[in-house]
Amino acid sequence: MSILEEISEKLQKGRAKEVKELVQKAIDDGMDAKTILDDGLLAGMSVIGEKFKNNEVYVPDVLIAARAMNAGAALLKPLLASSGVKATGKVILGTVKGDLHDIGKNLVKMMMEGKGLEVIDLGVDVPAERFVEAVKEHDAHIVACSALLTTTMVEMQTVIDALKNAGLRDKVKIMVGGAPVTESFCKSIGADIYTADAASAADAAYNVAKEIA
Repeated sequence: MSILEEISEKLQKGRAKEVKELVQKAIDDGMDAKTILDDGLLAGMSVIGEKFKNNEVYVPDVLIAARAMNAGAALLKPLLASSGVKATGKVILGTVKGDLHDIGKNLVKMMMEGKGLEVIDLGVDVPAERFVEAVKEHDAHIVACSALLTTTMVEMQTVIDALKNAGLRDKVKIMVGGAPVTESFCKSIGADIYTADAASAADAAYNVAKEIA
């Protein structure tokens, strides 16, 4: 088994310490940082994402795999930065105003990072203006809004209106998700993408980022 396959396998099992050691060994052996990231860490997270989508693994498995990925990625970050490697794309992510739920949002973040995207996580209870500021500040092309309550999902419309008023609506793809959100609700408020789970959200964001790139 190659060292990259080994990194992927240990990551899927959530063995953070071993992943870190293997990534360090690959670096010491002179392997390219982007290759380690793409064919080791992201390959492993991709398998976890698919399994999660198919109910073969569950939230705790994703959390420990993501922790292992982050342990390895921390060693690669300075090397990737110095070689000028950029993330696939930038996503502004947040739970909308009035809503304090973050488990789904955090899962989406992990899955997106597992696809090589840079995620700017605004947290929970995020007002529409903050989404607008973040798009300007980070020059992002994707805005992902989460809501778990029927009473707060209407805030997604406020975010879209705020982006329109700021002249940014055509610049970004707007993704919506969360338990009460549906495809028809997504269409009714003029959002671009609805996904039912975190792994699908990551796939959709990755595809958008690839088109832009």
